[in-house]
Amino acid sequence: MLKRPPITFVVLAIVMMLTSFVHGRSRLWNITQAQSDLDRQQQRLQSSEPEERRDAVMRLGSMRTAAASKLALPALSDPVPMVRAVAARAILSLGPEQSVSALIPLLNDKDEFVRRETAYALGSTHSRSATQALGNLLLSDKDAGVRSAAAVALGETRDEAAVVLLSSVLAPELITPVNNKVKAEKNGFVLRAAARSLGQIRSRAGTQALASALGNEKNEFDVRREAAVSLGAIGDPTAVSVLTAAASSEDPYLAKAASESLRKISH
Repeated sequence: MLKRPPITFVVLAIVMMLTSFVHGRSRLWNITQAQSDLDRQQQRLQSSEPEERRDAVMRLGSMRTAAASKLALPALSDPVPMVRAVAARAILSLGPEQSVSALIPLLNDKDEFVRRETAYALGSTHSRSATQALGNLLLSDKDAGVRSAAAVALGETRDEAAVVLLSSVLAPELITPVNNKVKAEKNGFVLRAAARSLGQIRSRAGTQALASALGNEKNEFDVRREAAVSLGAIGDPTAVSVLTAAASSEDPYLAKAASESLRKISH
């Protein structure tokens, strides 16, 4: 005669069955709810009100799924600049390569805010396939905010191919032949972003430009400090002499940054 299973075993089995059922229902509800949210935002993208379209794009971006980003793609060509700018980040869940392909055309947008946000979005992809387009933006855009965003984004790519581009902005005298007329970058934010990005890439190929920027007393202290920090991040011993000179600077923050970079190189 078969023994009956203990009551506790039966109860446990029932509880497990109920738990599995509840979890299954919960997952089904979540899937249904997510699809409902996607459908809702897709409908809102057809609104005649720019603010509603902008909010719909933001919500799609916050979902962080490829399906949501795919729905946000048409907003890249929205007639309102603010909507296009928000869409630049909303489509990033498509993945780096597809995102880069969709975003690069927006670097030619007539609105500088759109170009700037697009540059930041391209940096967020960390894709080296965006390097050339960002480099062109850095060297040619008329808006300093856009050029600064391009410099920041190039640092995010960690691409050594960007070193020459960033160096040509930070220390054009080292890159460009003397007989070529090139307008030197004067905006401190752009120069500082270029210096920082060279430190992020950490290629010794950027050492000379950073050393030149650090030793150039015509540069703002913020630019020189950023150059000192980046030289420490790269760790090239050839920068010791210029860092040693900067360590006795009248600016205490520059002196501190140079001293800390010297310690990093010595270790």
